[in-house]
Amino acid sequence: MKDTLYCIGSVLLSLLLALVALRYITHVWLLAFVYSFQIHFALAAIVGCLMLLLLKRHWYAYTLLTIAVVLLGHGMIMLREFAAAPSDAETPPLFRLMTFNIEHENFANADRIADFIIASNADIVNILEAAPLRPQIARLAAAFPYFIGCGAETDECDTLVLSKRPFTDKKVKSLGELWRNRLTRSAIDFDGVTINFLAAHLAKPYFDDFQTDELVDLKSAASAIDGPLVLAGDFNSAIVDPRIQRFMRGTGFQSVFPEPASWPIKAHSFGISIDHVLARPPLRLKSVKRIQDNFGSNHFGLMAEFTIDR
Repeated sequence: MKDTLYCIGSVLLSLLLALVALRYITHVWLLAFVYSFQIHFALAAIVGCLMLLLLKRHWYAYTLLTIAVVLLGHGMIMLREFAAAPSDAETPPLFRLMTFNIEHENFANADRIADFIIASNADIVNILEAAPLRPQIARLAAAFPYFIGCGAETDECDTLVLSKRPFTDKKVKSLGELWRNRLTRSAIDFDGVTINFLAAHLAKPYFDDFQTDELVDLKSAASAIDGPLVLAGDFNSAIVDPRIQRFMRGTGFQSVFPEPASWPIKAHSFGISIDHVLARPPLRLKSVKRIQDNFGSNHFGLMAEFTIDR
C-alpha cells in the first residue's frame, strides 16, 4: 500500500513541477495561470515531497524536493528583483493613488465604493471595470472634479481615472486587439513637478497571446513618456510571470516587496498580486497597502504613496 501511494504521489508531484518548470524552457499561454502561482505550487510540492519521504526514503523523492526548493527560491528572488529601495520614512508623500478593480457587475456596492473613494484622501484614483460607478459620477465629481472615462474622453466605462487636480495631458488608448480603450495616459502637476500616469487593464494571461501583444503596446506607451511615471492597474498576472518579468526589465519600473496580495479574495494575504502599482525613477514608492474591504469585488484594491528624488 505504501509503495502504491508513493508511486501515485511521485507521478502527481512530477507533473506539477514539470508544469511550473516549463516556463524556463518555452512559453505556453495555457499555463500562464500556473506561472503566477509558482511560489504557491512550489510550497505545495515541498509539503508533498515531505509526505512522500514519510512513506519511503527514496532518491526520487529527494530529487523532487530539491527541484521544488529551487523553484521556490527562484520565485522569491523574482519577487524581490524589481523592489525599489524604500524612501526616507520622514519624507512626506508627494501624492496618494488608489487603484481598484471593482468588478463590472458589482452594482449593489456602488454607493459604498463611491463613499470610500470620496473619503479616501487619495489625490488620484484608478477604477477598473467601473461601470457600476457611472451613476455616481456627479457625486464623485464634487470631490474629484477632473476625470477620464465614463463619458470623458471616451463613453466606455472600463477604466475611470479621478483626480483632484487638473490634468495637463490626457488620452485614452487601446491595448492589443481584444479590448478597446483599456489604457489611459494622463499628466498632473504636483507643486511644480509633472507626474505622468498610465492606468492599464490587461487581458487574462490564458486568453491566447493577447496579453503578450498588450504588454508590447504598454511598453511602447511607457517608453514614449519622459519624466516621472506611475503605472497602476489590473495585470491579471503576478510579477513572477515570464512576460511581466520581461516587461519590467524593458521599462525600468520598480515595485515594492512584498506586494500586497489582491486576488483571490478568499485567500486574503495568501493570494497573489495581480494588481500592481509601479513607479519609474526619480519617482519612488513610499508604500503600497491593500484596502482591507473588497466591497463585493473579486479583487482587493490598493492604496499607494509616492515620493520623488529631487
